[in-house]
Amino acid sequence: MADESWMVPTPVQELVAAVEEPPSRYVLPEQDRPGSPSVTKDIPEPFPVVDLKRLPDDAAEAAKLRSALQSWGLVLVTNHGIESSLMHDVMDASREFFQQPLQERQKCSNLIDGEWFQVEGYGNDPVLTEDQILSWNDRLRLKVEPEDERNYALWPKHPECFRDVLHEYTSKTKRIRDDMFRAMARILELDEDHFISQISDKAPAFARFTYYPSCPRPELVNGVQAHSDAGILTILLVHNEVGGLQVQRDGIWYNVPPKPDTLLINLGDVMEIMNNGVFKSPVHRVLTNAEKERLSLAVFYGVGEEKARELGASLLDV
Repeated sequence: MADESWMVPTPVQELVAAVEEPPSRYVLPEQDRPGSPSVTKDIPEPFPVVDLKRLPDDAAEAAKLRSALQSWGLVLVTNHGIESSLMHDVMDASREFFQQPLQERQKCSNLIDGEWFQVEGYGNDPVLTEDQILSWNDRLRLKVEPEDERNYALWPKHPECFRDVLHEYTSKTKRIRDDMFRAMARILELDEDHFISQISDKAPAFARFTYYPSCPRPELVNGVQAHSDAGILTILLVHNEVGGLQVQRDGIWYNVPPKPDTLLINLGDVMEIMNNGVFKSPVHRVLTNAEKERLSLAVFYGVGEEKARELGASLLDV
């Protein structure tokens, strides 16, 4: 029988303690490596920050949102209604999970019988080919919507607060999602509930905790490979404001600056289709750091399978 061990890579968190160089499976082709001054820059103007609370009644805030979504496909939001204490609690809970021994983390594994990948759980992305370039991260991915489809068998039991904290956090990000949809509809001079009305009651949402260990050669790898999100909207929280996120525009990679107590919202491919391309679904990636680990929580929202098929979109995360 052929050796298929390549299909289930060692968690990156375990690799860090054992290697001085990233294994070849993580090393990018030279032309794709991060850090080249010719293709990586800081954003030339102040990155757009929108006050979500003022958005319904403030034309200047709405104009900032329109500009951000047309230019970048993403925006930082303040006054979003999630307390700083809750943001810290949900990230602290996720950090506690990743700090556990591997044997404990694997109780939430995304592998069935040790080899078949499922959408939810702890581990890596599916490895489809032996020469696939891997990302320098480990993930915990959980379905949070619809609530009656949550698979609590894969939710961490430690820390004990994990389930309650994640439930409270995602109940508030769902409200932020709807606030953004209404704001975009108003900007496009549509009925305020235009986008919300198209989302199924069974539309999925996934929470993805991503742990990026420090990397001995960050110039050789990506924390997450370049991609756009398949769904409708993503809400991102980064622990301790560690940078690394980049967005691509006109062939140039721009560093997205982290800001305390803000959330970053980016649009997905389905939303770009639904708004006829006025607002963009950005291509983005995450870089690693030689000295600092990075921990993030992204909540991905979709529209539901029926609407996705109608739009001709990929069904992953939608």
